[in-house]
Amino acid sequence: MRRMGRRAFVRGAAGVVAALAAPGPAGAAGRVPRDRRHRAVTGLRGMWIATVANVDWPSATGLTAATQRSELLAHLDRAVRFGLNAVIFQVRPSADALWPSPHEPWSQYLTGVQGKDPGWDPLGTAVTEAHARGLELHAWFNPYRVSNQTDPKKLVVTHPARVHPDWVVPYGGKLYYDPGLPEVRAFVQDAMLDAVSRYDIDAVHWDDYFYPYPVSGQTFDDADTYAEHGAGFSSKAAWRRDNIDRLVKETADRIKAVKPHVRFGISPFGVWRNETTDPLGSPTAAGVQTYDDLHADTRKWIKQGWIDYICPQLYWSIGQSGADYADLVPWWAEVVDGTDVDLYIGEALYKAGDPAQNSAWQNSAELSRHLTLTEDYPAVGGHAFFSANSVKTDRIGAMARVAADHYGVG
Repeated sequence: MRRMGRRAFVRGAAGVVAALAAPGPAGAAGRVPRDRRHRAVTGLRGMWIATVANVDWPSATGLTAATQRSELLAHLDRAVRFGLNAVIFQVRPSADALWPSPHEPWSQYLTGVQGKDPGWDPLGTAVTEAHARGLELHAWFNPYRVSNQTDPKKLVVTHPARVHPDWVVPYGGKLYYDPGLPEVRAFVQDAMLDAVSRYDIDAVHWDDYFYPYPVSGQTFDDADTYAEHGAGFSSKAAWRRDNIDRLVKETADRIKAVKPHVRFGISPFGVWRNETTDPLGSPTAAGVQTYDDLHADTRKWIKQGWIDYICPQLYWSIGQSGADYADLVPWWAEVVDGTDVDLYIGEALYKAGDPAQNSAWQNSAELSRHLTLTEDYPAVGGHAFFSANSVKTDRIGAMARVAADHYGVG
């Protein structure tokens, strides 16, 4: 079991006491929110279930509803066997939905045909079945990605991106909604908040995609949007960051207005800025900086208290040149210090045993070493592992080692 530092224990225990004393959300009087119970006792032990391009689930498009359901439940059962207490389930992979949304079409990753009803409700089932197993269900949304190809005609005819072609920007072989348009910002919030209002999810979860990752030789063409909406900003970059800031703050406010107990968490790329770029940055030499390249000021969101948790993707080994896990953990711990934002660490289980990775990832103990290292930082309240199929295959036993060393399993 991981050692819990005094600050994390006091905060977590206080949360449980408060939850026991206060009335719960409608229909759940006296219920201790699952996330607070886990934070007080064990910390978050999460597993991502990616649905985009059928990375984890379903294993292929066009499976029967019964087979899809069986595969999903197998992932949940496996999470329990490894001592995990949360799943982060991708329910809006590409401006689509894994529930009957009034705003967007059914995801093509279910049936192979965008907009086709799969005959069941994956998100509703996931919530019910996760909770039946004592697992939190964090609903994972991607705000701006529309498609992993650039032809709008391949989208279902009723898709909002076809109804509003002026909302869409092609870039890097994909289609994106333009974050600079106020109507886009309102729409994507409406689409995501529909799931919050309808289901007993524990958290809204975003990954690392805001403005897209840079593609060499290409320009994200939002010049007209900037001309219309960018007055008063010192640069396009500052305006873009403000667009993402507004999305985060507005979404946070709307979640709390609908269901105050639902948490809001973001899992960004692990480097905010390098210290050579900004003295407040981390001791890294990363090729991507979220502040500059994705226009995502993750540090600001923490300091402003707009989010409930941050789960940086620290997908590097201990001692790795340019981005050392052992350097990034204390940097993030210092950023959350003095705030009410919880820190979880995103872990690259998928790298364990991958022959393309460095020698550290060939050692089944590398991930266990990560969790041991974080025990010296009480601000670290848990970990999430990418992703479900890597938990399933566990190529070199790295996940089993984590479960045995830290979760008392095995």
